[in-house]
Amino acid sequence: MGCLSWKLQVLCLLSFLFHSTSSSLSSSLSSISPCSALLHFNHSLSLHRDASPPLDTPDYPTEYRSNIHMCDNSYPKTASWKEDKDCCTWDGVICHKTTRHVIGLDLSCSWLNGSINSNSTLFFLPHLKRLNLAGNFFNYSIISSEFGKFKSLTHLNLSHSMFSAKIPHEISHLSSLVSLDLSYNDWLLIATPVWKRVIHNLTQLRELFLDQSNMSSIRPNSLMNLSSSLTTLSLRDCNLQGKLQNDILSFPSIQTLDLGYNINLEGSLSKCNWSSNSLKFLSLSDTNFSGKLPDSIGNLKSLKSLALGNCNFTGSIPTSLGNLTQITYLYLHRNNFIGSIPTSLGNLTKLTSLTLSYNSFSGLLPLSLFNLPNLSSLYLRYNQLVGPLPNHVSGLLNLNELFLGSNFLNGTLPFWLFSLPSLVNLDISRNQFIGEIGEFKSNSLERLHLGNNKLQGSIPRSISRFVNLTSLTLSSNNLSIVLELEMFSKLKNLQYLDFSYNLVSINNNVTYTLPNLYHLNLSSCNISEFPIFLRTTTNLQLLDLSKNRIYGQFPRWLVDVGRDSLYFLDLHDNLLQGPFPTLSFLNMQYLFVSNNKFTGEIPSLICNTSALDVLDLSYNNLSGMIPKCLVHSNVLSVLDLRMNSLYGTIPATFSKRNNFRNINLNGNQLEGPLPRSLENCRYLEVLDLGSNKINGTFPYWLEGLLYLQVLVLRSNKFQGCIGNPKIKSPFPNLRILDISNNEFNGPLPRKYFKYLKAMTNVDEGKVALKYMGDRYYYDSLNVMIKGFYIKLVRIQTVFTTIDFSNNSFSGEMPKIIGRLKSLKGLNFSHNNLTGYIPSTLGNLHNLEWLDLSFNKFTGEIPRQLADLPWLEVLKLSHNHLTGLIPSGKQFNTFDNDSYIENLGLCGFPLSRMCNNHEAKNPPLLTSQQEDKLEPENGFGWQAVSMGYGCGVLFGMLMGYLMFKIGKPKWIVRMVNWLALLLLKYLVQGYCL
Repeated sequence: MGCLSWKLQVLCLLSFLFHSTSSSLSSSLSSISPCSALLHFNHSLSLHRDASPPLDTPDYPTEYRSNIHMCDNSYPKTASWKEDKDCCTWDGVICHKTTRHVIGLDLSCSWLNGSINSNSTLFFLPHLKRLNLAGNFFNYSIISSEFGKFKSLTHLNLSHSMFSAKIPHEISHLSSLVSLDLSYNDWLLIATPVWKRVIHNLTQLRELFLDQSNMSSIRPNSLMNLSSSLTTLSLRDCNLQGKLQNDILSFPSIQTLDLGYNINLEGSLSKCNWSSNSLKFLSLSDTNFSGKLPDSIGNLKSLKSLALGNCNFTGSIPTSLGNLTQITYLYLHRNNFIGSIPTSLGNLTKLTSLTLSYNSFSGLLPLSLFNLPNLSSLYLRYNQLVGPLPNHVSGLLNLNELFLGSNFLNGTLPFWLFSLPSLVNLDISRNQFIGEIGEFKSNSLERLHLGNNKLQGSIPRSISRFVNLTSLTLSSNNLSIVLELEMFSKLKNLQYLDFSYNLVSINNNVTYTLPNLYHLNLSSCNISEFPIFLRTTTNLQLLDLSKNRIYGQFPRWLVDVGRDSLYFLDLHDNLLQGPFPTLSFLNMQYLFVSNNKFTGEIPSLICNTSALDVLDLSYNNLSGMIPKCLVHSNVLSVLDLRMNSLYGTIPATFSKRNNFRNINLNGNQLEGPLPRSLENCRYLEVLDLGSNKINGTFPYWLEGLLYLQVLVLRSNKFQGCIGNPKIKSPFPNLRILDISNNEFNGPLPRKYFKYLKAMTNVDEGKVALKYMGDRYYYDSLNVMIKGFYIKLVRIQTVFTTIDFSNNSFSGEMPKIIGRLKSLKGLNFSHNNLTGYIPSTLGNLHNLEWLDLSFNKFTGEIPRQLADLPWLEVLKLSHNHLTGLIPSGKQFNTFDNDSYIENLGLCGFPLSRMCNNHEAKNPPLLTSQQEDKLEPENGFGWQAVSMGYGCGVLFGMLMGYLMFKIGKPKWIVRMVNWLALLLLKYLVQGYCL
């Protein structure tokens, strides 16, 4: 008991001492002078230049955000603070003239680095009215609740300073705030209770900036409860979600409203009925706003900037936009606008930037746009504009950027286009311009894109004066280009050069240097040698010399070009020969050398290029075995080695973490079984192993590859029956299945047909035309189409076909094939199929060719086939078909070859006419009725009939024996033995 009392006394003493110490410390801190508090605050932080980097400029005019160019000229303001000087003279410190209280502190962009904790002496400046700590690095620290104690604060700016977590509710205590900027921190969370307090308490707010905060829980319509005196509201990229009422756009005092980059924010302007207000800046870009623009938008006479890009606005632009005579920035990029561009936009004489690209504007270019005196940027790319450029213009003296690419503009290039004194960027590519390129008068061009037109002649000599030129694209024209010293030696800043699909001559007798060149495309230029100037190019990243006449061996010096930088090399379709080179490009990702004459083995050192993504060595004369290291790769996505002379087996060690999307080994001499490790290729979309000597049974273990769309096993030595699937949904995305020219037998795999979901879906008219592959490598394939082997240079994602021809399949054709409604081609020719042709094939409304020739089909041709609207090729020859050939629609286009060697057929186009009995068509069965006739176990009517007939005879015999002999036990044993023998006979040739 005494011990416990002693411990309590000690605890009480410690508590007293701690309380006394805390009180003393608090008292001493509260008595710290403002100058000492500032010094303590400064000493708690360090200075680093990287803490205040220049900020990226957003895509709207500079006059509408004072901090857009913040930190461009940052410096450490506190570095000049001296203890022996009055703090009121320190840089960034403002004091009251009479009381000498510190009332303002501006340490924006001051290289401050560290954390501001709750015990910081910053909070011992109770008279602060303005506090600006923007543009520093506060190490993801939490905004302290102590900020709520600055009761006199009218302006608080903590933007771009890497605060994190959530905004404390104490911020709502700053009832005198006029301006609050917490934008561009680490996604500060604004909880609903805090937001409600801010709305309720901060009634003096005129400016509120919360850009790139997390407001996902805030209802958009709560914005209506903000102060009606608000002049600036910026909630850019705040994850606002839901529908916003129009009323927020009509706040009486609002001048700047930025709700851009809230992609799930919905709304419409179509019902806005503006009369006039003070709105100067409006941004709804990258939101889900939709509908038409109202005519009343022309009443916003004070508007200087309107940004509505990347939304879903529709309809035509109202001509009333021409009333916005104060506007300088108009951004309507990537919407669904249609119709002509209003000529009234020519009234916007203060306009400096006009962006209407990525819409569906049509008609002629308004001449009025080319007479705007202050226009510096004009973007009209990716529309449907037609006609020539105007012959004469009176404005555009300040034009820096002109982008008219990807339209249908035509005619010759007018003289004024080459005389714009301030032009820096010119893009008129992907149009239909003709004639020659004129001589430029100015030397200011930095980017010149004239590709994909019908221009002819030579390059203007004036290009050699463009010392600041970084990008030059003249591709896909009819130009004659000479790569010579005089023309290009002065273009030291050139980085991007594309002369592809022109006639290019190279003078390799004189060399010159393009030290900054990183992209060179001379594809399809009819050149016969490597450009010698490449020897001195050290920063090359992309080199495309494909589709030329370059002959000889791979030059050794080319290996040293871009050794550390080259990631893309395309030499396909040339005349290169000799051993395949040992390449040592450290960062190579895409390597294309197909359609050359390389010989020898593939060097295993190619695997040292650890970043290799696409390797295309197809259509060469390479021999040897496939290097095992290639299938060990975890990066390689495309391995195209088709049409070589590779032999041996496919390496059996595909990594479990591999990234293969396309493996094409077609047309080699590979043999042996398929490696089971191919099932590790979880992302595989294309597997083409056709025309080899691969053996074994059907690789059912590939059925679990969820992304597999193309499987080609054609012309190998596969054999045996194709059994039932081993999983519930095999090959869910398979669209092209070719196992022709093998030795498969047994019945057709009905259960597999049942689960080919990608062939069941018909969405061709609902999706945009797409091709398999990506921007650098599009999948290609040799496939039998309408009786001919055709190379699909690109594979449409809606293309579907099944080819089981030239095997030994037997039995009936499963009627369930009629469910594969997206099929374009079906080939079961040269097998031993029997029974009727199922009428369910009439459901295949996308079918373009059907080949069932060289089988043993019987019965009549289903009349439903005559209703297939796209059927172009039909081959039913060499069967046992009978009766009248259906007529009408596509069947009227087929000739005798479709039906020959079917002695029982009659009617057009055959010369044999039908008698009265043959001319009668049987009643049509519905697909449901036919499904009922479909045997679930794979036995057709023949097997059932055989079993029934044998059963009758066998029963009569057994009855007689039992009656005569009377030995039921012996009979039972004999019946069991005979039954097993009979069953074995009946199922012979069937796969169970």
